[in-house]
Amino acid sequence: MRTIALLTVSNVFMTFAWYGHLRYKSAPLATVVLVSWAIAFFEYCFQVPANRFGYGTYSAVQLKTIQEIISMGVFCVFSVLYLKEGLRWNYLVGFALIAAAVFFIFGKWS
Repeated sequence: MRTIALLTVSNVFMTFAWYGHLRYKSAPLATVVLVSWAIAFFEYCFQVPANRFGYGTYSAVQLKTIQEIISMGVFCVFSVLYLKEGLRWNYLVGFALIAAAVFFIFGKWS
C-alpha cells in the first residue's frame, strides 16, 4: 500500500506540474517552466521512494503499469475538477483499453 500511496501523491504533483499551467495561458513561458520544475521536484520526492520501496514486490514493468493507471485516474479527476473539461465516452473507452493491459502485465503466463 505504501508504494501505491506514494505513487498517487507523486502523480498529483506530476499532473499539476505538467498541466496546471494550462489555466494560466497569459503567464510567461519561462515562468511556467520554472514553476513546473519546482512542482516536479516534489513529484520526484514521492516517485523515487515509491519505486525504491515497490521494486522487488513488483517488477519494474509492473511498477510502471501501476504508475500509468494511477496517472490516468488522477488526470481524469484533474481535468474535470481543475480544468473544467468533460470526460467524453471515447476517452473513457480508451482509458479502459489501456487499463486492460494490466490484465496481461500482471497475469501469470509462465
